[in-house]
Amino acid sequence: MSSLLSGCSIEKKSELFARLPQLEGSVPQAKAIAFQAEYHGVTLTDDYNWIRDQGYPEVNDKPVLDYLKTENDYYANFLAPHKPLVDKLFEEFKGRVDEADTSVPWQKEGYEYRWYYQPGKEYKTWVRRKLDGIVEQIFIDENLLAQGHEYFSLGDWDISPDNKYLAYSVDTDGSERNIVKIKNLILNEYIEDQLTDAAGSVLFSQDSQSLIYSLLAKDKWRTLSVNVHKLGTKQNLDKVLLSETDESFYLDFYLTSSTDYLVIQTGNSITNEVSVVSMADLSQAPQSLNKREQNFLLQADHGNEYFYLLANDTHTNFRVAKVADSHAIYEDWQDVIPGCDTRYVKGIQVFKDYLAVEQSIQGIESISILPNQQPSYQISLPEKVASVGLGTNPEFTQKHLRIRYESMITPGSVYDFDLISRTLNIRKVRAVPSGYDKRNYQTERIMADARDGKKVPVTLVYKKGYKKDGTQPLYLYAYGSYSFGLAPDFSTTRLSLLNRGFAFAYAHVRGGDEMGYQWYLDGKLDKRTNTFNDFIDVAEHLIEDGYVAKGNISIEGGSAGGEVMGVVVNQAPELWRSATLAVPFVDVLNTMLDATLPLTPPEWSEWGNPLTSKETFEYIQGYSPYDNIQAEEYPPMLVTGGLNDPRVTYWEPAKWTAKVRATKTDKNLLVMRINMGAGHFSNTGRYGRLKDSAEEYAFALIAHGIDK
Repeated sequence: MSSLLSGCSIEKKSELFARLPQLEGSVPQAKAIAFQAEYHGVTLTDDYNWIRDQGYPEVNDKPVLDYLKTENDYYANFLAPHKPLVDKLFEEFKGRVDEADTSVPWQKEGYEYRWYYQPGKEYKTWVRRKLDGIVEQIFIDENLLAQGHEYFSLGDWDISPDNKYLAYSVDTDGSERNIVKIKNLILNEYIEDQLTDAAGSVLFSQDSQSLIYSLLAKDKWRTLSVNVHKLGTKQNLDKVLLSETDESFYLDFYLTSSTDYLVIQTGNSITNEVSVVSMADLSQAPQSLNKREQNFLLQADHGNEYFYLLANDTHTNFRVAKVADSHAIYEDWQDVIPGCDTRYVKGIQVFKDYLAVEQSIQGIESISILPNQQPSYQISLPEKVASVGLGTNPEFTQKHLRIRYESMITPGSVYDFDLISRTLNIRKVRAVPSGYDKRNYQTERIMADARDGKKVPVTLVYKKGYKKDGTQPLYLYAYGSYSFGLAPDFSTTRLSLLNRGFAFAYAHVRGGDEMGYQWYLDGKLDKRTNTFNDFIDVAEHLIEDGYVAKGNISIEGGSAGGEVMGVVVNQAPELWRSATLAVPFVDVLNTMLDATLPLTPPEWSEWGNPLTSKETFEYIQGYSPYDNIQAEEYPPMLVTGGLNDPRVTYWEPAKWTAKVRATKTDKNLLVMRINMGAGHFSNTGRYGRLKDSAEEYAFALIAHGIDK
């Protein structure tokens, strides 16, 4: 433990960070090429604009590729002497993986389904058997589909109602632009049909002769339309069910629980429009349940001749309403669960005999049951602070409700709640083969004081015996965007930090929805800086309460969470021992000013449009990480990215790394890992992801002087 604790309370940055200096020899230095652009009378200078290949999404520019290779070589040089630690972490991670992990089976259309892993394999194998049979049929082996591909991701799959056809979508380069293939399961052979430029989701029609999918634009990563493809015909003959011309809107679809209706929704983070089409007749025009001009968000499900509606039209925290499917007009909506300040309704699913409701009450997740003929009640769960959600529940008439459950100390579990006896039956607890005893660990939820008087939730986990005297290290993580709240979940990789004396904490900053939908609204647009302030205030609260000393906190965030990391290393670099910026959205202003990027128009509802508003321009410019890099000391940083990433383009982490290295005044290590064959989600396969995590945790451990 001496290597862990020595020097932990030192607050001088030059001494504190001296353990992770830059490598001797050649340090990558990207060339600076003057580039200027003017907006609202303000001139922006960007010496690293050239790192964006002008032929994107194709990246062939030799100087760009040479620079990325130089950075990857530098990263490899850093990693080489620490290979024993990386290997040790990887073996620890791998030892906690159930080599033959399998799902709890579920039933649909006369078959029982499940997936399993083959020992040593990266991907899942999907099987099914007839309910009156014993032989399982493999219908998807992801390992076979992944052969020959550096990157592989199964997007979605569906089996036709007559159990004859399988359709699935795959992404093999990380671009999230899928190919859909269709297989005859009776003949065990593919049909000629192959759909390209698909968004991912697939669904068969009731007669099993057509496939519903979403078509992406050729030149942009946005969904043009929801289409119906008739088997045996050319893709260019597909029927368009609904198209969307507004480039700021996302478009997707799903099947209602009753299987009677297709739901098509188009919208952004402020408003959407939901339409339904009878699955019995896909030739009908979609029927609108609401209009985008009404400016609220809506989700819809269906059962028992009613549409059930989750909407924030009358209350920020959403209400549940219903309306007869025979006359589904807005004026006839009837409250089922009125909106209120204390209950945040997050999701619903309709069954023949009841309605299941996912909710959060004062930041605590739970599930309620609303029987058709009896009073509602809340399901009693083992722990107060936990991650709770609806699991796989495909049968409209089923008499049980499958629930996903885990906490910071409880491995991922599957429960079936019996609606008749009202008992909770455990079906699976994630196995940790190398051993795990939850009694050795402790979790707690505390509330940190934000500078504006708000209370910010913080969920912590640590090994029992953790000393709250500032002598031990802490790993702090945040996201804080898109109303995506951080659930208090279990992590087998995190155990390697806890077992080395770390506490791990989630900062539930504004921008997520942990404390209700208003919590999200208070961290977006012109309130975005609340998110960054919350993170710094959480850190200072943890320091003040003795959980950790100033300068002994390693931090991490990815994507929009990487934006948070960029801001806080600019604003409070003295607090952090190291920072990991994973596929970070750090070039916010330039990205939001570029309407040609496929994801920029849809993002204006989240960040604001600096093209049309000088006030928004100045606000984003005031916090945009890339635009606020300063000549000061920065903590050691690991930055990651993916060349094919359609969400956070590769040049954001690359430009950030280049500019920070040229500007900062210290000699602390700054390394960047760009995956040249992947996208936003980096390595695929269960072991590939573990290798990435081993490198990332090794970086943080080394920053704390821990090398074993």
